Amino acid sequence: MTRTQILLGSFVDWGGYTTCVLYLICGSLVTKVKKREKEEAGIAEGRGGARGPENVWGSAATAALCAIAGSAWPQWQPALSVGFVASLATKLSDTTASEIGKAYGKTTYLVTTLRQVPRGTEGAVSLEGTLAGVVGSLVITAYACTVGLVPIWPAAPASIIAAFVATTFESFLGATVQGSIPILTNEVINFINTLVGAAVGMAIAIPFL
Repeated sequence: MTRTQILLGSFVDWGGYTTCVLYLICGSLVTKVKKREKEEAGIAEGRGGARGPENVWGSAATAALCAIAGSAWPQWQPALSVGFVASLATKLSDTTASEIGKAYGKTTYLVTTLRQVPRGTEGAVSLEGTLAGVVGSLVITAYACTVGLVPIWPAAPASIIAAFVATTFESFLGATVQGSIPILTNEVINFINTLVGAAVGMAIAIPFL
């Protein structure tokens, strides 16, 4: 059990904790899709798909912050719970879109110019990857609603829309500034991605909570 898992377990109930576990399982599974072909093409996830500490904080820091803030300020817990779910839905959407796009994307376009580029290019998107990313966000959101972590309305549409917006924004960062600014490592980009997802999800949901 990682320190991040222990931290999350200290501030969320079993529904929140198992939502995190579901994200980890799904993220690991999609990383292994056509793994050999992706390795041969030089576009596979590093470490054979295993996540190191820097990957964990980049992916889960926003969820941890939402959980801690919800515990500290109970009056904001409904909104922060949406942020928690939206951040995990965003990260699974991003991971799924990337891995399925690398494996099955027939035509890949740079998000900023729509110019056709090779699979695995930073900031590139494909129809197959984009649809898979939406499915990834649906999986996390549906589970969170099923276990009562968040209500279906307004959390479900807020989380799914937020995941799409944040994942598209991350592709934009990848296509524009990620390679030119040293501090914008994959882990920092992941943190920004999930932070945007949480913020957008909360902004959509708050008027209806």
